[in-house]
Amino acid sequence: MGQQLNKTIKRRRRKAYIARKKALVKAGVSRKARAAKSEPKAAKKAPAKKAAAKKAVKPASIEAVEAVVAAVEETAAE
Repeated sequence: MGQQLNKTIKRRRRKAYIARKKALVKAGVSRKARAAKSEPKAAKKAPAKKAAAKKAVKPASIEAVEAVVAAVEETAAE
């Protein structure tokens, strides 16, 4: 019997929904008009944070890598 009850509840809710939508149409209110009005408010929000700048590779770290590569080459030559 519960399944039949769900069907009637759905119908009642749908009827109420359609009635609300018809009332909005009669009043001349549209959802698009509301969304257009809310967009300027969104523009007032604080700007999004900028992404952190990528750090440049330090010359010291490049020199350290070159030193390691040179040491490996020397051991490989022996």
